[in-house]
Amino acid sequence: MSKGITSKNEDYSQWYNDIVIKADLAEHSSVKGCMVIKPYGYSIWEKIQSVLDQKFKDTGHSNAYFPLFIPKSFFSKEASHVEGFATECAVVTHYRLKNDGNGNIIVDETAKLEEELIVRPTSETIIWNTYKGWIQSYRDLPLLINQWANVVRWEMRTRLFLRTTEFLWQEGHTAHATADEAIAETRQMLDVYADFAENWMAVPVVKGIKTPNERFAGALDTYCIEALMQDGKALQAGTSHFLGQNFAKAFDVKFTNKEGKIEHVWASSWGVSTRLMGALIMAHSDDAGLVLPPKLAPIQVVIVPIYKNDDELQKISTFVDELKLKLKGLGISVKYDDRDTQRPGFKFAEYELKGVPIRLAIGGRDMENGTVELARRDTREKQTVPQEGLDMYIAQLLEDIQSNIFNKALNFRTEHITEANSYNEFRELLDGKAGFISAHWDGTPETEQKIKEETKATIRCIPLDNKLEDGLCIYSGKPSTQRVLFARAY
Repeated sequence: MSKGITSKNEDYSQWYNDIVIKADLAEHSSVKGCMVIKPYGYSIWEKIQSVLDQKFKDTGHSNAYFPLFIPKSFFSKEASHVEGFATECAVVTHYRLKNDGNGNIIVDETAKLEEELIVRPTSETIIWNTYKGWIQSYRDLPLLINQWANVVRWEMRTRLFLRTTEFLWQEGHTAHATADEAIAETRQMLDVYADFAENWMAVPVVKGIKTPNERFAGALDTYCIEALMQDGKALQAGTSHFLGQNFAKAFDVKFTNKEGKIEHVWASSWGVSTRLMGALIMAHSDDAGLVLPPKLAPIQVVIVPIYKNDDELQKISTFVDELKLKLKGLGISVKYDDRDTQRPGFKFAEYELKGVPIRLAIGGRDMENGTVELARRDTREKQTVPQEGLDMYIAQLLEDIQSNIFNKALNFRTEHITEANSYNEFRELLDGKAGFISAHWDGTPETEQKIKEETKATIRCIPLDNKLEDGLCIYSGKPSTQRVLFARAY
């Protein structure tokens, strides 16, 4: 099987696209800017969804669903929110097509909507308009709702999973009696995202807070998890927003508190999207294809028989049937690929490309010797191991692979967080080593904007565990109390 993957050192962007397409994760659709997520790619997304959904439920949230279409007037109720999304909105203006008499289908100009509808770019407005009817008293709080949905943000430059016009995501929207409760919710969900990124995706993240320039439109504070990809660029992997009372006031969502006073509720919203698929690919993969952490791999173990005749195949299959039962009993997903339409070498290349963590090859001689050949995807090492106790050995090895993939990414990130103490040093690092650059900033949006315009680097976050230290801003020379993390980003 010819992989035809561009080396990531030659052309990182093409390498990424090659893996997405050749590993059968997704492809470009006939709708400009939109993608088709293929079954193998979608099965990874389903695993992501399943784990996160359980985490949301464990923290007291329930799922609901709100309309795809949002009346345009809703957006005008929260000024900064509409300003943040106005340039990305898809607008529905008519509700009918007709034949023009020449065999062409055209929009029926008489079927104009009384009010245009916006195709959901995010759901704050429609949800807060709905919450007005759900919340009257402190007894109705907290209201903890999550939605799994698709959203549309009109993009000029797209890249599969990372930035598409339509993408899949979840969005949590919660209402609380006090600001402290809403902030606690915002921080809790950030921790949920960070735990998932590190312990399931094996992607180390920095938890931090966004600057006002980078804040979500309509939020008082935006918390984020920032990850580092292998090309030294950052990727925002999840956000959690403290919305204050902005949306409650815009949509007049009030409640009677325990003292009988009427107040506006306090809010949070938080979300992650199919962008996590992009993070998964870019954080771990190599020139042979996808490298998947076992916890998110749709197939954790693939078994390929190598045989000369039907008798050998029968013996191997009998052994494999027993092994599959044992592995499935341990919660391990297994595929036995006994197709006679492809040679073993083709299968090896296919599963390496698809990032399957463990591959077993079993031949006639292995059956005589009571062994199997085992290849692990993360290190590409092969070893001969006994059939005796193989199920327990594999279970432990999957844990080791998960840890190894995380530690490799963590070491890379540690090596790519560099301090810069002057603007020249900052620019040299950006164009050379890349990664996160820890530098002093004077705290003004103007300085941040000038750095962005001159270098395309943004402040990714102010880390939550930041140490305070006196210094001078690398750009303006004005006093600064702490370093922040800059990077070029996706």
